[in-house]
Amino acid sequence: MLGDSLIIDEPVKEIFWKTGGNYNLNIQQVTLSNWAAGGSSTFALNSGLTLSANYKKDNKIWDTQLNVNLGFNRQNDRSFETRKTNDNFNFVSNYGRELSEFFYLSTQLDARTQILEGYKYSRPSGSDVEIRTKISDLLSPGYIQSSTGLNYRKTYEDKSKISVILSPFTGRFTIVLDDSLSRAGAFGVVPGENVRAEAGVSIAASVTDIQLMQNVTWRSDINLFSNYEVFGNMVVNFNSVIRMRVNRFISTRIETVLIYDEEVFIEQDDGSSKQAVQLQNLINFGISLDF
Repeated sequence: MLGDSLIIDEPVKEIFWKTGGNYNLNIQQVTLSNWAAGGSSTFALNSGLTLSANYKKDNKIWDTQLNVNLGFNRQNDRSFETRKTNDNFNFVSNYGRELSEFFYLSTQLDARTQILEGYKYSRPSGSDVEIRTKISDLLSPGYIQSSTGLNYRKTYEDKSKISVILSPFTGRFTIVLDDSLSRAGAFGVVPGENVRAEAGVSIAASVTDIQLMQNVTWRSDINLFSNYEVFGNMVVNFNSVIRMRVNRFISTRIETVLIYDEEVFIEQDDGSSKQAVQLQNLINFGISLDF
């Protein structure tokens, strides 16, 4: 009709990708001078970066996440003053096709390693000199796990998520590129070899953005792998982060990492080596930026 405004509704643009991330930085410094109670001046730094990219269109999903953590501690009265305290590189990518409302046929790639060299520090009996021995490095070890199976996943109204993947077809590769560690047969590789391949079954489960209470969230993931040749013996990788947000830029994080691999022997203080649970626990208070 003449004189009436013509209103045309523009089509809503669909968004298939959702990306985000978080960076956290924590610093601690203690400076002592003529301190009667004793002690040492120290400096500690820990940082972490999380990046995610999630795709959903029709019956297809593709979720990818990268976590990198690195930390150092410096103490003036030690032979080796600066030492690494935290070093993790974890990459997980999952592609799936919907079978029903909560079930998907999924393929997942899981890659784990570290960035810098790792050392064990010791003082030989009867010696005043501290020595260090190289025990790890970039891709020494590196773990790559590829799996295909059935994925149950659900997103709740509060945006929390749960995912469980059962994969009867899983390939796991242990990589040791450092020649000295390879010759020693570190991390279960045949001495002199760089890769150890295994076939087995795996279960991977994760929970994301679980609201424990106001401003307190929890995310966690666990990956269990059993080699068909020695079925029942599990490789365990468990990660947990509890985040307590003070405001937009400051938060406290409690991070726990637990690893068990029967092919990895941990050197003890008496010089012997044995299978053992590896445990790392960090409590950080500092800057936290979401983007």
